Amino acid sequence: MRAKKKLLWTGLLLLAICVVGYAGLASAGEDGASGSLNDPLVTKSFVVKYVQECLAQFDQAGGGGSIEWSTSTLAPGQEFIGKSGTEFIVRSGEAVVVDPSGSGIVDITAGKNVTAGLTAEKNHLFTHSQGRWPRGNGH
Repeated sequence: MRAKKKLLWTGLLLLAICVVGYAGLASAGEDGASGSLNDPLVTKSFVVKYVQECLAQFDQAGGGGSIEWSTSTLAPGQEFIGKSGTEFIVRSGEAVVVDPSGSGIVDITAGKNVTAGLTAEKNHLFTHSQGRWPRGNGH
């Protein structure tokens, strides 16, 4: 009789430990709800909301300019003039750097400076703090 009672109490204790452990694991997921900062797998709506909040903070800080992506096609001899902070990638044709300041533009991909008269390499990311940029020579 005494062995049955001991076995019963041991079983109940194990059951209680399992229930408490399961409840602890179930509540751990609440800290990182889907789409929250604590959850590395996020929903599209979370990403859109997060980007909009970041852009709003940028606008409040007086960042100036616009944040948008666009595609431009230049005719031969046409110049692309970008505002400070503009980035571009030459996808096809040929573009020659036009820089009256003489400081050139930064080829971020290659980690070098490209000065006036040199060709901007295709599929490289370029940026410049100010001034005129490549002239299209092709399509």
